Amino acid sequence: MARNQPRVIVLTGATRGLGLAMVEKFVELGHTVLGCGSLRSREVIESLRLRFRPPHDFAVVDVSLESQVEPWAARLLSSHGAPDMIINNAGVINQNAPLWQVPSDEFDRVIDVNVKGVAHVIRHFVPAMIACKTGIIVNFSSGWGRSVSSEVAPYCASKWAIEGLTQALAEELPRGMAAVPLNPGVIDTDMLRSCWGGSASRYPSPQKWVEHAVPFILALNSRDNGKPLTIK
Repeated sequence: MARNQPRVIVLTGATRGLGLAMVEKFVELGHTVLGCGSLRSREVIESLRLRFRPPHDFAVVDVSLESQVEPWAARLLSSHGAPDMIINNAGVINQNAPLWQVPSDEFDRVIDVNVKGVAHVIRHFVPAMIACKTGIIVNFSSGWGRSVSSEVAPYCASKWAIEGLTQALAEELPRGMAAVPLNPGVIDTDMLRSCWGGSASRYPSPQKWVEHAVPFILALNSRDNGKPLTIK
């Protein structure tokens, strides 16, 4: 598919940070965005519905719960058909702490959203894409999916998992499709500020990041299948 041809894009974590910035940029470029956010972002979802009318679609979905992902995917596949691209962007991070001090429920939440959430979305959207033998799956990784730092062990574990999951998925897809583990780079987001505090301001804002990130993502194709890529 040509880079400038309108696409249908499923985007998780669409209500804040990189996700919200991508929504705005994809819509600006003429693409259809089917986005979701968690219950805590309900007001932002309502705002997006008012700003971006159908065929765009925004829903409250906790991707860590397959019971919510399955009907969401079924509804969108019925109304829009197989998406051209999935961007698994939704993610959470643990509060900075040595691994033995991270509460078990906090550890579980990181894994449930960052790993299981990606698997749920793939499970319920990708078969329709495989039937068409076309489409790109972009799973957001991190620099901490290829290296590590102290006090973010659960997050590192989740992103290392995404690297392996995505590269294995790449070997299972038919020719013409691609699964890409994508490190978005270092961006001044709430997540980064939770780790680095005010020093995060030295890095680009999400609004500046999308100016080169979105064209990069739209240029991904089957030749990128399985490649661990980074937006620089």
